[in-house]
Amino acid sequence: MARVIRKAVLLLTMVAGISLVLWAGWHNLRERRRAMQLHEQERVDLLPGAGGATGSSGAGSTSGEATAGDSPLKGKPAPAFTLDDLAGKKVSLSDYTGRPMVLNFWATWCGPCKVEMPWFEEFSKKYAGDGFEVLGLTDDAEAGKDAIGKSAKRLGVTYPILLTDGGKVQKAYGVDVLDVLPVSFYVDKNGKVVEVTAGVGPKDELEAMVKETIAAGDR
Repeated sequence: MARVIRKAVLLLTMVAGISLVLWAGWHNLRERRRAMQLHEQERVDLLPGAGGATGSSGAGSTSGEATAGDSPLKGKPAPAFTLDDLAGKKVSLSDYTGRPMVLNFWATWCGPCKVEMPWFEEFSKKYAGDGFEVLGLTDDAEAGKDAIGKSAKRLGVTYPILLTDGGKVQKAYGVDVLDVLPVSFYVDKNGKVVEVTAGVGPKDELEAMVKETIAAGDR
């Protein structure tokens, strides 16, 4: 009788062990799939000439009616503006006359923005010798200046961060109808918009556009 009980216990232990291994494998597979889905949601690819965008997690989405590649500002002078920076100093676009630059619209709740902004920080240093500048324009007044400043600091951003003026600048640049962030305007040293991107694209493509913007003013 004791032998039968031992065999039964051993069998139950083996079954429990196998079940645990199978459950762990299924759980890990589910978590990997969930991580992949979140990664895809965080990534929004809508580069120049693209026809639409998909995505979420604060990135927004477009209806396909107004994409970055369709921006009426491309090839035209960037609209003038004056905004406060985090220290309360007035900063105008005209302060950067003669310098190639990127105007990057972002928000603290935007996941893809947090992927892209450290790249722009890197580019601002790498191409400083060419006069290249980056301005970050916030798109969320609700966050408050302190939260915006902390978010930029966590991302290692040192280029100027400008506060929203109630959406007037967003409207002037057409960001309000794109319904997607980040949105970036590449402006050459003559103040002309060379390219417009929305969402997060590959780092090397963004850097290529920075180089194009730097070179554009010399043509």
